[in-house]
Amino acid sequence: MPMTKQLNVAIIDSNPALASGLHIKKEDAPDPRVSTVTPASISFLQDAGAWKYVEQNRHAYFNVMQVWDYTGLGYARYNARDVNKDFLGCVAENKVLHNALLSCVKDSDFKTTIYPLRLSSMTLNTSSMSIVEENTNSVEPSSAQGHGAKLQLSDGSSLYAKLVVGADGGKSHVRELAGIKTTGWNYSQNAIICTVEHTSENVCAWQRFLPSGPIALLPIGDKFSNIVWTMSPAESNSRKSTTEEEFLKDVNYALDYGYGPRPTSGLLGTRDMFSWFKMDAAISTNEFFEIPPKVTKLASERMVFPLSLRHANSYSSKRVVLIGDAAHTVHPLAGQGVNLGFGDAFSLSRIIAEGIALGSDIGEVNLLKKYEAERRSGNIMMMAILDGFQKAYSVDFGPFNILRAAAFHGANYISPLKKSIISYASGDHKLPIFL
Repeated sequence: MPMTKQLNVAIIDSNPALASGLHIKKEDAPDPRVSTVTPASISFLQDAGAWKYVEQNRHAYFNVMQVWDYTGLGYARYNARDVNKDFLGCVAENKVLHNALLSCVKDSDFKTTIYPLRLSSMTLNTSSMSIVEENTNSVEPSSAQGHGAKLQLSDGSSLYAKLVVGADGGKSHVRELAGIKTTGWNYSQNAIICTVEHTSENVCAWQRFLPSGPIALLPIGDKFSNIVWTMSPAESNSRKSTTEEEFLKDVNYALDYGYGPRPTSGLLGTRDMFSWFKMDAAISTNEFFEIPPKVTKLASERMVFPLSLRHANSYSSKRVVLIGDAAHTVHPLAGQGVNLGFGDAFSLSRIIAEGIALGSDIGEVNLLKKYEAERRSGNIMMMAILDGFQKAYSVDFGPFNILRAAAFHGANYISPLKKSIISYASGDHKLPIFL
């Protein structure tokens, strides 16, 4: 932003790729770690100048998402045209997003220095704008004057800053050093992620809710898709070590229940139950149901991650602020984690710019609390929605399954509600009308 171009920015990241440079080639194997980026996040990245770097590499837009609940026989198809959008989202490899953000920073007007190191310790001086070295009588060098945070790096060197932004993930070391506690819990689930290959390009996003947890098939361009499959820890350990042939068989079975039962107009009496919601009662769900493209090859290693919900009790203190997974981690079933992080980044950058315009100290807690107030309620709402979905679909009980499927169909056929849900998931700040 114009007001922040004079800032001196240091990036501390021990990822080896930062030191060697990120060079992505078209023929490189896809990264099994991907992110689903909403239209709102894409707009933010375009304004920041980062999206052009994403478009140079493999990614895939999708404008249709099909969801199917095997335990309740619920079914829905979400289309970008329902909310007058060209697409619902874009799936990009994490290494592509990483490279885009890094390239954007290098090409910006910022005076930026990248330190491929680890943060060892952090000293915050909240009472003075200068720092005095402990156990000595000497004042810190002139570079420390006017700065309230001292960062000790793994090579023994030190940095001094007015503001420390903790963007270091769910196990944030910055959060720990700042003494900020979290509230949350671990889910009794792991996620297997990997890249798979088809015989033809996949252009749709698919999600299947199974008794053990959801499986998602996300297009990432060419003939590749990404799998995010949630299940119990025992199942994930077994499927990680099984043969490729057996794993692919399990994936295809999970995505279409062995190419077995599909929704029909008479399923659960849905045509009668919901015909009054629809403009054309003659349309049946069966006319729109599609079979996911068959997975033919494993294109990456299988990675397993434990799932949890964590929320920082505070996003900020004097000289320190948290964004992204350092402030909140969510269940991956809707792919919203990275988008919450981009929303944090946009909000914080704007608040900092406003502080500079007013001549404020950018590390002052009163300024940082404005960012926290702006982001906290929306993040908590999204976390609550995702946690509610996780809990609702972790129950496999006949009568409850039928009620859940009825609600599923209802949300699909009540046009204003459906548009509201899609719009909110796409990054609109307006809450769904049922909330």
